Amino acid sequence: MKNQTYREYSQVIARCKEVFLKKTQDYGTAWRILRLPSLTDQIFIKAQRIRSIQEKGTQQVQDSIADEFIGIINYCVMALIQLDLTDDQPLDMSVEELEPMYDHMATETLELLKSKNHDYDEAWRDMRVSSMTDIILMKLLRTKQIEDNQGKTLISEGVKANYQDMINYSVFSLIKLSVHSP
Repeated sequence: MKNQTYREYSQVIARCKEVFLKKTQDYGTAWRILRLPSLTDQIFIKAQRIRSIQEKGTQQVQDSIADEFIGIINYCVMALIQLDLTDDQPLDMSVEELEPMYDHMATETLELLKSKNHDYDEAWRDMRVSSMTDIILMKLLRTKQIEDNQGKTLISEGVKANYQDMINYSVFSLIKLSVHSP
């Protein structure tokens, strides 16, 4: 089952990466101007919209829940890249520069998934997508609190681990949504 998870994870990330690279070709790296709290708020907007649609059972804007989970993943990758870059690096970056950074963040996050999946034994497969949405929102609130504390924590993991967890819960949600879609 775990090999299936890693295969499904790779398929989801490949789809997200394709969107990310195409949007980079369309918009450039305008997102580089955003500070981490702004990226966190972008992720929050997407997660809140998912929860709203889940609760209402309808939507008026056509972007699907799956598209929003893809957006969460890509904004989290942007945040992870921002964490690694220094202030003196240029805002404008090419697709060729960004692609290996994206791959690095995805691989690092997959390694975290492998460790947690070993310990939790595929528990996510029995979770509801709505619960995973709530966990993403909780991790966003934690991240906001850490950001408001200038990154200082007493005992908790930092923002990087929260972004990675949000990626993984979004990947799990997309896997579950694809299994249940026609």
